[in-house]
This record gives sequence, structure tokens and C-alpha cells, in this order.
Amino acid sequence: MSPTLILILIAGYFVVLVFIAYLTSRGATSESFFIANRNAPWYMVAFAMIGTSLSGVTFISIPGMVAGQGWSYMAVVLGYTVGYLVIGTVLMPLYYRLRLVSIYTYLEQRFGFWSYKTGAFFFLLSRAVGAAFRVFLVAGVLQLAVFDGLGVPFAVTVTVAIFLIYLYTFSGGLKTILWTDTFQTMAMLMCVAVSIYLMADELNLGFAGLVETVKDSSMSQIYFSDPKDDKFFWKQFASGAFITIVMTGLDQDLMQKNLSCRNLADAQKNMFWFTIAIVLVNIFFLSLGVLLYQYAAAKGITLPTNPETGAVIGDSVFPMLATNHFSLFAGVIFILGIIAVTYASADSALTALTTSFCVDMLTISQYEEKKQKTIRQLTHFGFSIILIVIILIFRAINDQSVITAVFKAAGYTYGPLLGLYSFGIFTSRGLHDKLVLPLCLLMPVITWFINANSEAWWGYKFGFEILILNGLLTFLGLWIISRPRDLKLNPVA
Repeated sequence: MSPTLILILIAGYFVVLVFIAYLTSRGATSESFFIANRNAPWYMVAFAMIGTSLSGVTFISIPGMVAGQGWSYMAVVLGYTVGYLVIGTVLMPLYYRLRLVSIYTYLEQRFGFWSYKTGAFFFLLSRAVGAAFRVFLVAGVLQLAVFDGLGVPFAVTVTVAIFLIYLYTFSGGLKTILWTDTFQTMAMLMCVAVSIYLMADELNLGFAGLVETVKDSSMSQIYFSDPKDDKFFWKQFASGAFITIVMTGLDQDLMQKNLSCRNLADAQKNMFWFTIAIVLVNIFFLSLGVLLYQYAAAKGITLPTNPETGAVIGDSVFPMLATNHFSLFAGVIFILGIIAVTYASADSALTALTTSFCVDMLTISQYEEKKQKTIRQLTHFGFSIILIVIILIFRAINDQSVITAVFKAAGYTYGPLLGLYSFGIFTSRGLHDKLVLPLCLLMPVITWFINANSEAWWGYKFGFEILILNGLLTFLGLWIISRPRDLKLNPVA
């Protein structure tokens, strides 16, 4: 594909997004920016959440990782279903009962000021890092496909990408995001379906042959044999459940969309159908991964490898095949799909970061609407700059699969949130509130130390379940600094 064609696609795509933003942001207020006036149809929210929750990391890394990890990620996906059940039956009823705009307000009502600020801080840190990882991945693909050849530095590529996101989200916020993410989810699903169809056609596979090829491949293996292996099914399953609870249920980004539904019943319908959809979509992505390697082998294509280890660079497989070996039509669809899924995640994250900082850190509700608008737009711009800086730092130090990096980071930054909410929901005790922040800063450090030495001590290698360890340590630490609760001061259960 020529760089000129890709640039035309990107420009045309963003023209559509800006047009949607123009239509949906007229007359926007703080309430529509933060929670879409609590009037969003549940089916629209469910569909829009698919693109938000997947991102370019899923789009590129999951198909690429099947050569080394098999279908071990499917265990994580099946664990998601348990996590979504907990969100729908435990967390969402709590959030709707309290009519929250920011879900971290619960921590203030339950424990106090410092617990509230600690929860908001760890969300801001977690989501900023996660969103930066996701944009970094796609910016790298576009850099390789287009901008390196034009002599454009990576920093310029990233700055322009974030600016475009800012451009169509700064006014309408969540009200706009629900519409743009619906459009972007459609583009992403079309890309996956077209890619699978075209490769199956090239390999002369009908539907039955396609299913058989994927099922019989050694890359479709799920690991049950060694509990010490970081790919072991039940470790991955448990990790998936807890990853979902924290990265959806305790995350302002995804819950902000759920809180935009008209009522709890609609939000729970949204979660039910979203759960089914997300499992099916991940099966498609894993199947796509098997077909990519089968296609490369059948066509005699040499895949990119790490010069030091000789291992295939999984994150490069789909982009390389789509832009260099697929038909022009398939390449166009790939570029649109990767842009769609990444910006569906990044634009939503930017809006959620703005919401949390305005509501949780600046208490924006104390100001009149005109000043609220100024504050949230300045905050939105500030977080755009922060994302650019984090992406450039990650560019300098990254040396591993991005999906692994995202979930490892989540294990350390979301663990304190898991501990805080678990303690608040499943115990009746209060906390010495001023001790919460230093304790929650200490627990990820202890978790990192255990993870760094676990193989030497016990021959055990932690995977994504490092999140569970971090949450458990935080819970135990909170118990140590807890006291019998004063119901007059802390009335929320």
C-alpha cells in the first residue's frame, strides 16, 4: 500500500469522526460530557463498549501471540464472563443506587477523603498508562507503514494522532463517544471478518474447513498440564475474572458508559449481551491468528523475527501481512480496522480521564456551567499532552509484547483498587483514612519484589494473576489499618 493512500484513508476517517462529533456535541453540558445525560440506549452502549474494551492491543497482539502462547488467552476470556457477572450483580447496583458520576465517589462515602483520592489517583495512573500503550502500538504500525518513508519523526506521528482524538472529543465527551465508538466498532468487526474470509478463500477453505483448520492447529492449544506455567488454564481463568473486575468494574472509562444507561435494568442488559459479544469477538481474533500463520506458511512468507532470539515478533505479523501481502482491498480494511479499534479505546480513555480528574480531583460541580466547560476543556487538553509524553517514554523502553506489558502494568496499578473495593464491599470495618494512600503505594512495590523472586524461591512464575496477589496484599494491609466502623460517619455499605 502506498503512503499516500493510507494518509487519504486516515484523513477521510477522521473527517467522518469530526462530523459525528459536530452533530452530537451541539448544546453539550457537563452532564452530557460526563454521563450522556443518563439517557443512552443499552444496546448502543453494549455495542460501543466492544471497541472500547478491545483496542489495538487486541487487534494486533492477540492474533500475533498464538504462535508462542497458543489459545492460552482464551482462558483469560472465559474468566471475563465471571468478572462481568460480578460487575452486573454487585458493582452496578451499588453505583446506580448511589447515582454516581465518578465511581470513586463511593470510596469517600465508605471510607473518607484520602481513600477517595487514592482510588481516583490509581485510576488516573492506570488508564493513562493503558491508553498510552494502546496508541503506541498503532502509532508504531502507522510509522512503519507510512511515516518512516516520508521522514516524519515518531513524536510528530503521535502528537498528530492524539490531537485528532482531542479534536473530536473535547466538546461532546461521552455523548459523542457513544456514537463514534459505535461507528468504530463496526469498522473493526468488518476488518476481522473480511480478513478471515479473504485468507480462508486464499487457502481454499470453506466454513467447515476453516473451523477444522483452526481446531486441528497446534496453535489452538489451551494449557492444562503444569500449574507452575504462566499459561496454565486455571491461572489464566482466575486472572481474566479479576482483570475484568478491575479494568471494567473499577475503571471509570468502561463504567462511565454503563452509568449512561437509563436505569440499572438497562445497564445489566447491556452487560449481559456485551459479555456474549466479547467472548465471540475474541474467538474470532484467536482464529484470525491461526490463519495468519497458516497463510504465511502456505505462501512461503518469511515472518519478522527477533534478531537476538530468533522468535517471531508476534505484534508485527498481522500488520506486515496486511500491508505487504494481502490484496489492496484487504490492506485498506486493515488500516481502517486498526485505526477504528485503537481510537475507540483511546478517545474513551481520554474522556474518562477528564471526567475523573474534574469530578474527583477538582470537584467541578461546585462551579457554574460556564466555568465547568472551561475547566473540563483545559483538563482534556492537559491529559492529551500527558498521553503523548507517556507514549514517547514507552517507545524508548519497550522490549516486550504490548499486550503482556499492558496486563502486567494493570497488575500493579489496579491491585490497590481491587483491594479497596473488596474491603469496602465485603467487610463492615472502617479505615484509618490517612494511612490508605501510603499503604496503597507500598503494596505494588512488595508485589513487584515477590514477582521478581518467585521463580528462585518456589519455582513459580507469575502471569497475569499478579493482579490477584497485589489485591490480596492490599486487602490484608487495609485490614491491619482498619477499625470498627462508625456508621454515622461512614453510612455506605
